[in-house]
Amino acid sequence: MSDDTATHDTVTGAPTLEMVATVAGVSRATVSRVINDSPRVTPAAIAAVERAIAELGYVPNRAARILASRRTLAIALVIPENTAKFFADPYFAQVIQGVALELSSTAYTLSLLIAPEADAEKTRNFLQAGNVDGALVLSHHSDDRSYLALARTLPVVFGGRPMSAEGGEGYYVDVDNVAAARHATEHLVSLGRRRVATIAGPADMAAGLDRVDGWREALDAAGLAADLVERADFTPAGGADAMRRILDRGVTIDALFAASSQMAAGALGVLRDAGLTVPDDVAITSIDNDYFAQNATPRLTTVEQPSVEVGRTMARLIVDRIEGRDVAQVTILPTRLVHGDSA
Repeated sequence: MSDDTATHDTVTGAPTLEMVATVAGVSRATVSRVINDSPRVTPAAIAAVERAIAELGYVPNRAARILASRRTLAIALVIPENTAKFFADPYFAQVIQGVALELSSTAYTLSLLIAPEADAEKTRNFLQAGNVDGALVLSHHSDDRSYLALARTLPVVFGGRPMSAEGGEGYYVDVDNVAAARHATEHLVSLGRRRVATIAGPADMAAGLDRVDGWREALDAAGLAADLVERADFTPAGGADAMRRILDRGVTIDALFAASSQMAAGALGVLRDAGLTVPDDVAITSIDNDYFAQNATPRLTTVEQPSVEVGRTMARLIVDRIEGRDVAQVTILPTRLVHGDSA
């Protein structure tokens, strides 16, 4: 019987780093380097250590790895919204799914922080206290300057273009919201619609500004008036209220671009109550091919943004930033028009 076998046969309790080293025939330091992904290990040593780990069922001590690397192996996903809006919006669930899928093959765990403005300071203190290695910030508003300041000392990736004047400093993943809104509005114009209103998103969010710009660009290019704008909060209730305000102007419209499918869903009910049919009287396009778009009556024609892929890309970038790899500061993902029955 070899010494290695004898050592393995007499092992009792949980296997240790020293036991892995003995079975692999290498030093304890070599095992540690393999576990911590050090480049200073030969392929033969890596193979021997991996075989020994599998044979012994060794599980690396996470706390020891954290102390050795000075990392927490944790990433925060911060959503600066109230809890009610978070649970009502399918966009958040899709992005979180993408983040979780991407991180599942890494050593990092995910911490979800729903952080409305009232708790913003507490959230920033938590992030600055060394509890995480990096942060993802989603659905941020024009008051995100503090998160951009945080990015000077902690790796941060934003979901969506940062809004503050310091936005040039931020790493972010987004879609071309101007192009998406322009495409949705151009589709309405191509159907012969000439009085196109919009329900725009909040003016303190990049998507709220960019999507109204895309709507305006499409109408300007067609020589049509771009003066029927009402803003809402990306919710069905907000969309319904904005649609009422548009109708209260007393102007006849034949089309509507809503900056989210949730707002379009709210607008549909108001149009129905006003005796207007969709798409005959008013054709509608929106953004987001989600539950609201797919279950609306009629089903919405909308621009689909790859929400799951947004999450995956954000997660991939934050891991690369934490581990010191170079990444693009701006990543723009493609969108596509999905034809429904509303336009």
